[in-house]
Amino acid sequence: MVSQEQRRRQLAREKFLRQQQRRTSARRRARTRNAAIASVLGVILIGSVALYTTGVVLKDDDSKTNASAEVTPSASAPSKAPDPCDKPAEGKVKTQTWEKEPAMTIDKSAKYTMKLATTCGDIDIALKAKAAPHTVNSFNFLAGKGYFDHTKCHRLTTEGIYVLQCGDPTAQGNGGPGYNIPDENLKDKSLKDNMYPAGTVAMANTGQPDSGGSQFFLVYQNSPLPPSYTPFGTISDEGMTVLKKIAAAGSQPADPTTGNTAPNATVVIDKATVTKT
Repeated sequence: MVSQEQRRRQLAREKFLRQQQRRTSARRRARTRNAAIASVLGVILIGSVALYTTGVVLKDDDSKTNASAEVTPSASAPSKAPDPCDKPAEGKVKTQTWEKEPAMTIDKSAKYTMKLATTCGDIDIALKAKAAPHTVNSFNFLAGKGYFDHTKCHRLTTEGIYVLQCGDPTAQGNGGPGYNIPDENLKDKSLKDNMYPAGTVAMANTGQPDSGGSQFFLVYQNSPLPPSYTPFGTISDEGMTVLKKIAAAGSQPADPTTGNTAPNATVVIDKATVTKT
């Protein structure tokens, strides 16, 4: 016959086991969730050109090298929305690269804007020359060389973070100009609580300091990210309308070779122009 004390101990043990099971289950769910988020953040912003100096290009979708940064391909089903964009203008992508960052030619005290004339509409961006002079100077240089013209925006993320990534002439996620630029403006007042607000334009990188190249991303919805990606511009209201139209069309399934989730919309930068205003 089980005594009252034995029964009490048995019930206590059972309660303890139930608690442990709940805690184990909660930890397992948390690990799964965090792994998914890390995977998402590990692909999209892992930048473009860190190993050009050694003759090897590190793909920005190589999550094995960094699980902290630019987002794994979204696992969502492809949207059935029709392509809202026009056919690209005639022309070929330039593949020129340079050995070092261009000399500083911009006026840091002046205002600059960048216009991305895309197949989906114009996206105007106010650039932060004073806060991110190396970045703006690089974009001024590359745009002047026609580097971005006729290039596809190769990735759209629709889960975890909400960005359109562009600036890679290869459209594979591993291209760049051959040089790196330093991180800048990482304490921008707009970056609060590890959040890049909608309308932000920021640099992609490899997850390592000062590894930006030419790839950049446009945030169409507030996106949780650590302040590790140079914010160098703000999209106009009209540009946000274009960007949201692109996002509304959804993304394709992940490419098995690159991991990219290309936008369903045919997003091509027909012409990029940086202007001093």
